[in-house]
Amino acid sequence: MSDYLLADSSLSPGVIYRLLSGSICPRPIAWVSTQDTHGNTNLAPFSFFNVASVNPPVLAFSPLLNGSGERKDTVRNLKDVAECVVHVGSEELIEALNTTSASLPPGEDEFALAGLEKASMPGVSVPRIANAPVAFGCTLYDVIQFGDQPLAGTLVLAQVVSIHINDALWDGRHVDMDLLKPVGRLAGSDYIRISDRFAIERPD
Repeated sequence: MSDYLLADSSLSPGVIYRLLSGSICPRPIAWVSTQDTHGNTNLAPFSFFNVASVNPPVLAFSPLLNGSGERKDTVRNLKDVAECVVHVGSEELIEALNTTSASLPPGEDEFALAGLEKASMPGVSVPRIANAPVAFGCTLYDVIQFGDQPLAGTLVLAQVVSIHINDALWDGRHVDMDLLKPVGRLAGSDYIRISDRFAIERPD
């Protein structure tokens, strides 16, 4: 049995990434649309994602700097236009989601690349994916940067100002998971479905 410490210089950021992404899973996927000051839209998935607060409603996702220490278009756009739309990655749109993970030059439109139609989102100027079952229109609450080295994270806190959800998914109390079919991210190229679930009642 081996114990590894972060102080051990033999652990490169790439190895730490594999340890974290392979152990902390499954992770939900935020599919985030943003735009720059010229109206160019960007769409990208991030699996470092969760709910940070309910009152006020705040979502948290964390794009990593690339291997050269450069920021993603999503983070650059949020500095220009402090709004985004966060979609939930679902099985029905997984191929399009994967397509938008490609590294394109700034200004090129991942909506067009993936063949996705845009729709307006109340409360923000950034468009949503027209056929995505759930979307959260958000304004930027805060950004926390964890350095400028390759694979450093930028924690984006996005406050929800509007919600789009298909009527069939929401009965006023519960979201129908069998219709939403969210997918989770594992390590490498692996994803997971929610078709195998179990329930445990919480204690009083």
